[in-house]
Amino acid sequence: MKTVLITGASSGIGAGLAKSFADEGYQVVACGRDPARLEALRHYSPTITLRPFDTTDRDGCRQALTDCDADLVILCAGTCEYLDHGRVDAALVERVMNTNFMGSVNCLAALETRLAAGSRVVLVSSMAHWLPFPRAEAYGASKAALSWFAESLRLDWEPRGIAVTLVSPGFVDTPLTRKNDFAMPGLVNVDQAVKAIRTGLAKGKNHIAFPGGFSLMLRAIASLPASVQRALLRRMVRA
Repeated sequence: MKTVLITGASSGIGAGLAKSFADEGYQVVACGRDPARLEALRHYSPTITLRPFDTTDRDGCRQALTDCDADLVILCAGTCEYLDHGRVDAALVERVMNTNFMGSVNCLAALETRLAAGSRVVLVSSMAHWLPFPRAEAYGASKAALSWFAESLRLDWEPRGIAVTLVSPGFVDTPLTRKNDFAMPGLVNVDQAVKAIRTGLAKGKNHIAFPGGFSLMLRAIASLPASVQRALLRRMVRA
C-alpha cells in the first residue's frame, strides 16, 4: 500500500487531498498543528493516521517525521496575512515566511534521508508571486521563495530519482481565503483544487497551475511592460 504524507491536512486543500487519497486506499499520514481539527480525519478513514506538530518548529518536525517513510509528500501548510497601506510589520512578515517557506524547508530536512528513488515531493505555492500584488508583500515573497526553492531542488534531486512538483493555485474557497475582503476572480472549491492536483500528479507534471483561465490571465499581465503592470495593479489597491 502506497503512503502519502500531507501537511496542512486539518482543513482546506490538505484535508481534501487526505480524503481523496484515503478513498483510493492509500495509507495517509495527515499532519497539522491543531490536533482537534485533525481528529475529523481519523474518523473519516481507518487508513488515515495523524501526526500533529507545527511545521515552523524545526525540532518538532524532526521528532514527528524522523521515522516516516512516504512515497508521496505533499507540503501545503500555509497562512496569509496582508500589509495595509504599505506599513511594514516585521513580525507579520516573519510569521508568514516561517509558515509558508521555512515550514516546508523544515519538513524536507526531516524527511530527506527517508526519501527513496521513485518518490515525489509536492510543494504548494501560489500564483500570487507571479505579480507584485498590493498588500501581498509577505505572502507573495513567501510563495516566491518556496517556488524558487522547489525549482532548484528539482535539479539537485533528479539524479537521486526523487521528483519535485510545484503547485500554483489561484483562489481556492478555504477557511483561509474566506477572510479576504476583496473579490477573488477564478475562485474554485476544494474538490476542484484536489481534482486539478491529482490529475497533474497522475501525469507526472513538474508544475501544476489552476484554474487554467486565471493562470493564463495572470501570465499575460506578467508579460506586459512593468509600467503597464503597475498601472493595472494599482487599481487593486483598496481605497
